[in-house]
Amino acid sequence: MAVREQVRVGGRSARIQTAVHDAARALTAEVGREALTVPMIAGRAGVTPSTIYRRWGDLAELLADVAVEHLRPAGAPADTGAVDTDLEVWVEQYMEEMSSDVGRALLRDILGNAPEAGQSSQCCSFTGEQLQAIADRAAARGERSFDVDSALDQVIAPIIYRILFVGGPVTLDYCHGLLERFWRDR
Repeated sequence: MAVREQVRVGGRSARIQTAVHDAARALTAEVGREALTVPMIAGRAGVTPSTIYRRWGDLAELLADVAVEHLRPAGAPADTGAVDTDLEVWVEQYMEEMSSDVGRALLRDILGNAPEAGQSSQCCSFTGEQLQAIADRAAARGERSFDVDSALDQVIAPIIYRILFVGGPVTLDYCHGLLERFWRDR
């Protein structure tokens, strides 16, 4: 594997990352994932292919990096005023995003990359941070909170398993059932 260059926040490095990510997303929409190549993305981004190989190593790692950036939460979870509805609304949105065609493709990109690259753990961190925000908000309101690891294991993991391995639709009823068992078992 190629040696990854140290990426600085801001400046030229950030501009290159943005250009390459934008090019990868645009070309995926135009020609499909199967037709993508590093030289094609580099040409669209205005960089050399060696820049991409030096920074990302290969196409799979680049696509995983683009997927992680896409899955990064845009803000804090919705505050409905109660922990059970905060969690329900968040889980419904999560399920809808992850089970969409785009969400499934992003999950495949992340998981198709080498596990040591860290994209899957970044996504887990995003999810854990969102759940922690809901749990902390509940505690601040004086409500009975929940254990984030238990929520990951009992609610999120079964949703992702169904999305990746069962292949059929994940329904709101299924998610609500997971949440009911989660609250009952706490």
